[in-house]
Amino acid sequence: MKKIRIISVDFQKDFSDKKGKHYKPRKNVDFVKNNLVHYLREHNIKVAEIISDYRLPRPADSDDSCRAGEWGYESEIPEDIKLKPVWVKCMNSPVWIRANIGNPNKNPGLPYQEPKAFTKWLNKTVGKPDSLDAVVLIGLTSDCCIFCTAQELNWRGYNVKVLAEGVGTYSGNEKEKEMILTNPPFTNWAERISWKNLQKVLK
Repeated sequence: MKKIRIISVDFQKDFSDKKGKHYKPRKNVDFVKNNLVHYLREHNIKVAEIISDYRLPRPADSDDSCRAGEWGYESEIPEDIKLKPVWVKCMNSPVWIRANIGNPNKNPGLPYQEPKAFTKWLNKTVGKPDSLDAVVLIGLTSDCCIFCTAQELNWRGYNVKVLAEGVGTYSGNEKEKEMILTNPPFTNWAERISWKNLQKVLK
């Protein structure tokens, strides 16, 4: 095996914590925090991370959450297993950024696409597609930002997998998650992998 890289998407407190603006009970939150993180730390495996700065203005979206500098923006991925730098996006797709993104001391600009910068971050932090056997996505949510990230990575030539136990839907419904992960359109861009099988390829 060449290499497996794990990428966490939007695993932030506004989604993961009971006080968060978009909190729903989701099994993957406990799994990542209480099982996956310990395994990765024990085996010295680092995680690349994509997070969101969803401050307004964002045309066609009135949600104002994961505000840079505030509690809900904070990641649940511990610093000691995190690869740097972290990529910060402002829409569902990771290619969307903006001026002052992630800077709590300045007002954010309007979203715009920066695919070249995202590719540069991928090459440096995650690795080029031909240097990896697969990228494995964890985080939130499989019906939105995980889905969009899987598309973007697949289009760049990555073999994309999604850890079933490591992702959740917006609703938190496990049957809905299983349906999403095992049927088109999701399966056009990513393949479901179980924790049991991921451990086999990580060893």
